[in-house]
Amino acid sequence: MHNKALFLDRDGIINIDKGYVGKIADFEFVEGIFRLIERFTKAGYLPIIVTNQSGIGRGYYSEETFKRLCEWMNTRFQAHDIAPVPVYFCPHHPTDGKGEYLTDCECRKPKPGLLLKAAQDYNIDLSRSVMIGDSIRDLEAARAAGVPIRLWVTEKKQNAIAASCTHTFSAITEIEPAVVISQ
Repeated sequence: MHNKALFLDRDGIINIDKGYVGKIADFEFVEGIFRLIERFTKAGYLPIIVTNQSGIGRGYYSEETFKRLCEWMNTRFQAHDIAPVPVYFCPHHPTDGKGEYLTDCECRKPKPGLLLKAAQDYNIDLSRSVMIGDSIRDLEAARAAGVPIRLWVTEKKQNAIAASCTHTFSAITEIEPAVVISQ
């Protein structure tokens, strides 16, 4: 059976983007994210986080610290009756990474590697999936992976990104899964 996924960027979608959030103390959930994930889950979508984490590659925090943060984040999801959400991350950066992290990899969005790996691991039908992101990179990665519904959460609401996204919203709380999915 093919699953359908709700791909979510992390910084700016799951948590408020404060720049290189690697510590639990700096992590603040975006208003409405628990309800949004719950509603998509009830509609049959598997939530999966796909996130660039160049803070690891730049040496701001370690992969171990990031994984502990993800474990903590999942305890908060569970406290809201949401099953643990898989997290796929890219620690690399093509110009500012240090050591092994200095690479132009296939997993760094806007390339689709994270979504393709998650689709393989979870038997996801990308053509029935949704991506929610706050940057053009997120939407371009989803488009390259074949995800047809791409939601951009931004205060800018520009029309110039029509090829990358299918809907724009000013906040997570504006997204109505039933409306988005039916289009």
